[in-house]
Amino acid sequence: MEILTIFLRTVLVYFVVFLMLRLMGKREIGKLSLFDLVISIMIAEIAVFVVEDSSKPLLDGLIPMGTLVLIQIFIAFLALKSRTLRLMFDGKPSVIISKGTIDREEMKKHRYNLDDLMLQLRQNKIMNVADVEFAVLEPSGKLSVVEKVVKESSADVETPKSVIRYEGLPLALIMDSKVQDDNLEKIGKTRFWLKNQLQLKGVRDFKEVFYCSIDHRGRIFLDRKR
Repeated sequence: MEILTIFLRTVLVYFVVFLMLRLMGKREIGKLSLFDLVISIMIAEIAVFVVEDSSKPLLDGLIPMGTLVLIQIFIAFLALKSRTLRLMFDGKPSVIISKGTIDREEMKKHRYNLDDLMLQLRQNKIMNVADVEFAVLEPSGKLSVVEKVVKESSADVETPKSVIRYEGLPLALIMDSKVQDDNLEKIGKTRFWLKNQLQLKGVRDFKEVFYCSIDHRGRIFLDRKR
């Protein structure tokens, strides 16, 4: 009998949560801001509590869930009228790359590292930072990317005429001001070669560089510390 009760409560809670999410709107399904995430987690926790403890009345869980849905709908309605309120609850976008330059301070502010950036660029089917004009970190955590309209040609880049045999994805040569020696080995180059390339671009020391990469055509992308 207890098993049947748990089964029926589970089915009922499922449909109740489903209905509540529908009432909260497509916005909740499409993305989750911090506010949306808190509401969703709380509803999920209450739903588990209702299912697990069959001795508690269903209303002990349904009322708090209904209250959370009403709060969400009320805040969403107010946010339609006030941009200040929207920014307060949803946050605002952050420009990570502007005019081809990585904004290190903005990344630090959001505890967003270079590996996070590379991952989300790949998810946007962009393999080289040099091809990015703007990258915006949305409040939902998604990275929106605008590519450069005219990509620089290999003739415009000061690179040596010696052959670079690596033909895969762009390789990071410097990350967070640290030289990636294993990647230099992959292209058969040394720190001395890298330092010469940086000097051609007016950089005297590795510590002046936040990020540096090279693609299979020998194009070097450089982002300095500011």
